Amino acid sequence: MSQVRAIRGMNDLLPPETATWQAIESVLRELSSAYGFDEIRVPIVERTDLFRRSIGEVTDIVEKEMYTFEDRNGESLTLRPESTAGIVRACMTNGLLHNQRQKLWCIGPIFRYEKPQKGRYRQFHQFGIEALGYDGPDIDAELIIITNRIWRALGIDAVELELNSLGSPESRREHRQALVAYFERHKNDLDKDSHDRLHRNPLRILDSKNPEMKELVDGAPVTTDFLDAQSDAHFSTLCRLLDQAGITYRVNPRLVRGLDYYSRTVFEWVTDRLGAQGTVCGGGRYDGLVSQLGGKPTPAIGCAIGMERLLELYKACGGQPAVRTPDAYFVAVGEDVLLPAFVLAEGLRDELPHVTVEMNCGGGSFKSQMKRADRSGAAIALILGEQELADRTIGIKALREEIGQISVSWADLGAALTQYIDNMGTE
Repeated sequence: MSQVRAIRGMNDLLPPETATWQAIESVLRELSSAYGFDEIRVPIVERTDLFRRSIGEVTDIVEKEMYTFEDRNGESLTLRPESTAGIVRACMTNGLLHNQRQKLWCIGPIFRYEKPQKGRYRQFHQFGIEALGYDGPDIDAELIIITNRIWRALGIDAVELELNSLGSPESRREHRQALVAYFERHKNDLDKDSHDRLHRNPLRILDSKNPEMKELVDGAPVTTDFLDAQSDAHFSTLCRLLDQAGITYRVNPRLVRGLDYYSRTVFEWVTDRLGAQGTVCGGGRYDGLVSQLGGKPTPAIGCAIGMERLLELYKACGGQPAVRTPDAYFVAVGEDVLLPAFVLAEGLRDELPHVTVEMNCGGGSFKSQMKRADRSGAAIALILGEQELADRTIGIKALREEIGQISVSWADLGAALTQYIDNMGTE
């Protein structure tokens, strides 16, 4: 019988790497909470129509990349290819937008059928921040400031901010007409995808990844030439807020993002440290999405960070892997020692919840258990043998420093261990 294998492009996350993931996720959670954002958890499976209506029919995601299937009732369902649509659906379903504003964050797996390569997988993970019910440019600035603070907290300096405004639906229509006229004049130079999108969604041509299209795309009309007065004022205020916050950015009039629901502000944090997969974080306003999905008009903005790319960039900028090691490893040797050792270990966990204690399981000689203690990375070994059991004492031995072993009574173990830890590094 052949051995089972993982699905291509869907990778296992294994220890010790998961410790680094957890450390970075803690930074994301703490910073989001510090700015007043609450966690939301939404299903990874939604009705396919949700993504067709929100992302747009004429996008690479909907046309080529979604994992879509029929359930047993014949209903078309899709593994989420992004999280914003599901969060908006959850807010609408649960009445979270009725005379309310929401600041939310979410983290979890995303699914897209793409060619697997470094930084691009078929199951990957995103951390997203969403603010619904906020109209002004101040919330746009806040999201960008949060992401900038994330880079600082992780020691990442190899990122640049690109910024643009897509304007209102009316100004986008004017821009669309200009794009169609421009690309019609160069119809013979369009690749197949661009030719198919010319009259269906010409804005997607600007998002072409075909390098042979670059010169043609660079000459196309830009969104900023068609901005309405309100969008122009919104964008100008956002730029002033970022200037005041000391955040450097580049206005990129070609930046459109790959999803149809964006309007006004769009932005990306890009890097040259990850090869072709240069976008680490991207987002923008989606003021029309709630009404597009059947709700009342609600201004909103969000952004997402690809976790796998963030981990790669963290390492590229000198970030060190997190290592999970216990503070103490409990060595228990002898026939009648195991039960009292478990009782003592549980008592320590109750008394000193900040101290992590790993219990030796599986028996073994004193020598083999001490080897396990050393391999665990623990700073201290707690030793309980038959003699200690008879005396109701326990040995405390430093594994990483030249400090003498001491013996203490069971009743004094918590206090003695705390003092022993405090003295480590001062001898």
